Amino acid sequence: MDFIQINVHCDPPFREILIAEMGELDFETFMDTEVGFEAYIQEEIFNHPALQTLFNRYRKQTRIWYELKKIPKENWNEEWEKNYDPIAVGDQIYVRATFHEAKPDVPYEIIINPQMSFGTGHHETTHQLLALQLDVDHKGKKVLDVGSGTGILAIMAAKLGAKSVAATDIDDWCIENALENFGLNNIEAEFVKQGTIHELGLKDQYEIILANINTHVLLDEMAEYNKLLADKGHLFLSGFYEMDKPQILALATELGLKEVKSTTEKNWVALLLEKV
Repeated sequence: MDFIQINVHCDPPFREILIAEMGELDFETFMDTEVGFEAYIQEEIFNHPALQTLFNRYRKQTRIWYELKKIPKENWNEEWEKNYDPIAVGDQIYVRATFHEAKPDVPYEIIINPQMSFGTGHHETTHQLLALQLDVDHKGKKVLDVGSGTGILAIMAAKLGAKSVAATDIDDWCIENALENFGLNNIEAEFVKQGTIHELGLKDQYEIILANINTHVLLDEMAEYNKLLADKGHLFLSGFYEMDKPQILALATELGLKEVKSTTEKNWVALLLEKV
């Protein structure tokens, strides 16, 4: 599985708009640069004409220039190491790669080798969910991370004292990467399974479920999350924009979920719900 990297040069006010639009075209990972941003997508699902149509639509309002190149799977580590800096979530969480210096004084240190998986802590959705996890008691609870990417949220759950953590993703690369990251953090997952939540047919109940995906998938799968969520359990959602929050909340309410807390950063929302 190879990837396409798009280097986008644009005016700052349009950076977040274009990232949001490209997310709808199935781009998976974004990195800010001094002149704009980089975006990555699997080669097999990349639609170049659709991307050109998108950029042409905005060229009437701003300057946009881009270049693309193919990145073989085996060269991905070299690419992200050029741009990957450790991050802090307040003074409680420190996310780093193996080649960064450790910070043993920070309560929760997470080691991530992201490869091509989503979830390094840099994106606003992951950053906000990590912060929200601090608000919920994880001790002794069963946790499921749906669309886990690197496994970072499940790892955080384990470090917060979860009794067990499990993860799912549709991408074999993410499964491989999550397993690697669990090992780097000395965590043994209950399972790491490939497939959608509909395909896997899970039966257990979980006190905490985390899903950082996108609006369409969340709306399609939320009822399934609700079936797996124990009474008074907590559902963490992100991967959607502020304009999509009303329809997410409408479905949540219909399913018997109530909003506990939400945060917004650069138009991305993280939502904590409770099953009542």
